[in-house]
Amino acid sequence: MTIHPIRGRAAGLTDRRSERGMLDRLVEAVRAGQSRALALRGDPGIGKTVLLDYLAGRASGVGLRVARAVAVQSEMELAFAGLHQLCAPMLGHAERLPAPQRDALRTAFGLAAGPPPDRFFVGLAVLSLLSEVAGDRPLVVLVDDAQWLDRASAQALGIAARRLAADPVGLVFAARDPGAELGGLPELEVAGLPDEDARALLDWALAGPLDERVRDLIVAETRGNPLALLELPRGLGPAELAGGFGLPGAAPLTAAIEDSFARQLEALPDQTRRLVQLAAADPSGDWVLVWRAAGRLGIPVQAGGPAVEAGLVEFGARVRFRHPLVRSAAYRSAAIPDRQRMHAALAEATDPAVDPDRRAWHRAQATAGPDEEVAAELERSAGRAQARGGLAAAAAFLERSAALTADPARYAQRILAAAQASLQAGAFGKALALLTTAVAGPLDEFASARADLLRGQIAFAVGQGSDAPPLLLKAAKRLEPLNRDLARDTYLSAWMAAAFAGHLAGAGDIQEVSRAARALAPPKQPPRPLDLLLDGLALLAIDGPGAAAPALRQAVSAFAGADAPAQELLQFGQMAFGAANALWDEDCFRTIMVRQFRVARDLGALDLMLMPLQGLAEVDTWRGDFEAADSLIAEADAVGEATGNPLAPFAAMFLAAMRGNQAELAPLIEAALAAAEAGGLGGAATQAHWVAAILHNGLGRYADALAAAEQAIRDANVFVSNWALPELIEAAVRTGGTLAAAAALDRLAETTQAGGTDYGLGLEARSRALVSRGDAAEGWYREAIDRLGRTPLRPDLARAHLLYGEWLRRKGRRVDARGQLRSAHDMFAAMGMEAFGERARRELIATGEKVRKRSVGTHGQLTPQEEQIARLARDGRTSPEIGAQLFLSARTVEWHLGKIFTKLGIGSRRELHAALARPGQQDQVT
Repeated sequence: MTIHPIRGRAAGLTDRRSERGMLDRLVEAVRAGQSRALALRGDPGIGKTVLLDYLAGRASGVGLRVARAVAVQSEMELAFAGLHQLCAPMLGHAERLPAPQRDALRTAFGLAAGPPPDRFFVGLAVLSLLSEVAGDRPLVVLVDDAQWLDRASAQALGIAARRLAADPVGLVFAARDPGAELGGLPELEVAGLPDEDARALLDWALAGPLDERVRDLIVAETRGNPLALLELPRGLGPAELAGGFGLPGAAPLTAAIEDSFARQLEALPDQTRRLVQLAAADPSGDWVLVWRAAGRLGIPVQAGGPAVEAGLVEFGARVRFRHPLVRSAAYRSAAIPDRQRMHAALAEATDPAVDPDRRAWHRAQATAGPDEEVAAELERSAGRAQARGGLAAAAAFLERSAALTADPARYAQRILAAAQASLQAGAFGKALALLTTAVAGPLDEFASARADLLRGQIAFAVGQGSDAPPLLLKAAKRLEPLNRDLARDTYLSAWMAAAFAGHLAGAGDIQEVSRAARALAPPKQPPRPLDLLLDGLALLAIDGPGAAAPALRQAVSAFAGADAPAQELLQFGQMAFGAANALWDEDCFRTIMVRQFRVARDLGALDLMLMPLQGLAEVDTWRGDFEAADSLIAEADAVGEATGNPLAPFAAMFLAAMRGNQAELAPLIEAALAAAEAGGLGGAATQAHWVAAILHNGLGRYADALAAAEQAIRDANVFVSNWALPELIEAAVRTGGTLAAAAALDRLAETTQAGGTDYGLGLEARSRALVSRGDAAEGWYREAIDRLGRTPLRPDLARAHLLYGEWLRRKGRRVDARGQLRSAHDMFAAMGMEAFGERARRELIATGEKVRKRSVGTHGQLTPQEEQIARLARDGRTSPEIGAQLFLSARTVEWHLGKIFTKLGIGSRRELHAALARPGQQDQVT
């Protein structure tokens, strides 16, 4: 016997015309080769599943493939359970995926061993898998009760849904509340039935006549909810219905529906009710498992008949409840000792070799008090979940393991491990709550120091910039006598947090962290790259660049080397990048960013790709390859969108300033300053002031440039403030502030002489020319052009030509000035530095030169993402390879290439070389 088609009948009594119209349009779009994603939001019983059934029927009817999954509340702690239910039938297509994505998916599902896959990378693998499946026939994917997806599955499906572009895939979720993981998707609010339809449905459901006032009361109380209209009157006698005395009144609607199901369960025979409760206790729907467990409890096979006849449950190939609220009502109706006996029977019936994690989960639910054997089994399950990349599931296993742990020290270790896993999963609030629980109990000194470290890491992760440095510094000091390597790691983390906090750090600023680090015992020999970096940065903050230069060079070389440890690169590559900048070593800071990016990409660690992507975009901006920088910024934005954790727009601000685009830069600066103030991130404010100084110098607004540069220097950021010094010198000279310019030059020379690179010494020479008189100035200008000409940093070279040309014109040497100004103008025009280019144009006109404005090349019509795709295709990357790098499906890449070819007026990839050719530009890292 099958379940009564209650939902289908409810749907048949109302046309749901608006909702069905939207779903019809979704089917037609997918059928036409387009992608669509949608979240149906509504209360339990409102009709979401009916709409999914309708959508499945419409899609199948026009020849589309349909894939369905139903999330189960009790599986929320099993990593990738929902995703496996959906994707398992599709895994035959996984062989066509790029190898890293295929391996990530297989590892997540426990089908292969490998390093834990990044949760975002799994989402991209799902995107590629859906695209591959849809290549045979357009695909509609339906996920019901999505509010109960385990977090890893919800994240992966949300990433895939947001990245659909040109794939014939429809991805539709039905949920009470879609949640943050599915945020950003279009939503369809499913409301209750109109009163007329609600009355008709109620009349249909009742066996006899009903007082009109009572009927109106029921319709009002249920707010048109079809399931409530059908279920609330069940189990109430005619007398209760006649006067309305048995109605739920002000009880929450979901609870009232559950109560109705509970009344129906109470009417079942005892053995039948026990069988339904047992089935509700296992989320797998495995009927064979339920029968094995029933045998252990002495429940006979024929006990299920009355429940099936009542339409509450179906025992077929799988166990199916009429509605999730039937399952929850059945489970809640069992007394706690009965639940424990049911879970014990299910654990005994579960094969530990086939499904050890589900067995551990059932054993945990069956355990009334501390049990070290079960706690240890849960801890092993947490390890398996972490190995599959299911960090949220690992945290849940560890938390339950701790709850079953009697030994206080072991309890603390497990709670701290759960907090660490929650932090890694991005559940910062949960991590903090677990940490608070841990520190409330007895902790030994090492566990207590680790708790301090975790608190600092959480503060840094959630953007509490001014809170993180003192917390990390406290942890580092406590760890010194306990674990010297971990203490040094923590000091470097504190230094990094203090650098981000900048002038807003307060306690635990860079000076304080550096003094404490200097007092440390020497590291073990040979020192790790991070040991060298910590020593160099501490010297830089305390004794200055001259004293720190040898140590910084050693550290930078270690991080730029091919044998730098991957974990150190990922964790501290940004600080090594800063150290190279402190030496004005452009070659090394680019090498470090390239290596950090490649390590993160190869591991599929998308959230760790953001920093190096931004850094590489800044490097390309320094080099004058603005289109490459645009592409990298677009890629960083895509990563930020995929991870839900975008960075402040540092690279975009720098690029807009160099282009002279005030309209674009102004809101970015405003947002950065607001975010800096709110999050205690002074480094972001310093960067905003620095790029504002660049913009104003380009526009010839020297007083504004001076004010911005002075603010950047007052912030005393150990890295960014140095970059502002050349801007201050130029602005101060132009506004008559020779003393301020001279003082800034002394500070600049201290860093450039320590670095000893052509880049740094070229900037120093250019700045020294500005404050010099007579023939000395000309010598410095020539040295600046010579040194900067030996670097790939064309914007600074062009600015040296501009300043020299301006100086020559003011000396009355018009012919000589024209040569320098023409070089500057041509370079600015080629790079797209419009503000500085206009400044050079005005100077050229003043020399009597006629200046024709340059037109942008055809490829300038491409969007940043199209530019990135075109470059990768030109370099021989296949569409799947491009898609894997840019978080798109191969089909979406092909769609973009079609648009690119049209814009460029070409017909194949072979023509991309000529179409994208432009002199003197550097290709970005791939």
